[in-house]
Amino acid sequence: MHPLWPQVQAFHPQLWRAVCGYELNPAVREELLQEVLLAVWESLPRLREADMLLPFVLRIAHNLGASHVRTETRQPSPVPFDEALHDVADPATANACARTQWLFEALATLPLNLRQVLMLQLEGFDYQEIAQMLGISPENVGVRLHRARARLKALSKEESTP
Repeated sequence: MHPLWPQVQAFHPQLWRAVCGYELNPAVREELLQEVLLAVWESLPRLREADMLLPFVLRIAHNLGASHVRTETRQPSPVPFDEALHDVADPATANACARTQWLFEALATLPLNLRQVLMLQLEGFDYQEIAQMLGISPENVGVRLHRARARLKALSKEESTP
């Protein structure tokens, strides 16, 4: 076993959130997570800097998620959100759970290039880190984030108007 594997296992919540952002179907999510973990396992020997493990792991997850979206689903079909099937962070209230549900469903409607940058920012990465992970410029990250937020705001307004 690779010495960094226990640390990778500690990143399960971040990996699960990444997978949730690319797939709504719970069964396919589990498959995608397994694919991500296998790819991480196979790629660990190529990691040069151990302190960059989380960005390394999330880059693999997001690349596989993007490939999954490109090959499997052109237009994602929404799947009802079932709290019992999701391993999201402990929501303090039912309202937090409803917001999480809405966010995953809204993310699924975004184009892949906007979805990726927003999901990485939600995980706490800055523009430079996101740019390095996705192979784009920090300015492009800013543009994509602006567009993603604008689309989420528009979706939110559509749902709030009767």
